[in-house]
Amino acid sequence: MLLYIVRHGIAIDREDPKCPSDPERYLTADGIKRTRDVAKSVAALIDEAKLFVSSPYVRAMQTAEIFAEALEFPKAKIEKSDFLLPGAEPTAFLRELSHKKAVESAMCFGHAPQLDELIAAALGAKQDVTEMKKAGVACIELQRVHAGAGKLLWLITPRVARKLAKGK
Repeated sequence: MLLYIVRHGIAIDREDPKCPSDPERYLTADGIKRTRDVAKSVAALIDEAKLFVSSPYVRAMQTAEIFAEALEFPKAKIEKSDFLLPGAEPTAFLRELSHKKAVESAMCFGHAPQLDELIAAALGAKQDVTEMKKAGVACIELQRVHAGAGKLLWLITPRVARKLAKGK
C-alpha cells in the first residue's frame, strides 16, 4: 500500500481575536491557495488514492477536500478518524487502516506533530525523522499495514510542490 500523509494547510492563527476553538480553526485564504497549488502538483505525480481519511477538525477536512478535488476523488467519500487528531497514538491509526478492505493507496490528513509521529511509527523509527510543513506531503510504501513495515519514498515541502507546479 502507498500511504500519502498530508499535513493541513495554513489555518487561522490561534492568537487572532476571530480564531474559533481549535477543532473549528479553518484555512486562511492564503492557506487555501497554497494547499490547492500543492494538491495540483501531487495530482500530477501520483495516479490516485483509493481511500481518503481525515482528522475531523475543520482545517484537516478542508485540506482533504482540496486534495479530493485535485485528484477527482468524491468529497462525500472522505472518511473521518479520531486517530488522526492531535495527540492520538499513531499506531492506532495504522491498526485502523489495516482493518479497511485491501486498498492500493490511501491519503490521510492531519496535524503536526502527530503526523511526524505516524511517519516514524510506520518506518519503525524510535523518534521523529520528519518535521512536516503545512500542506507538506509524504509518501510511504507499506509492505503490510503495520508499524515498522514502511519505507519512505518521498517527502515534498509546499515550496518544492509550488516550484514543480511552475515548472522550475
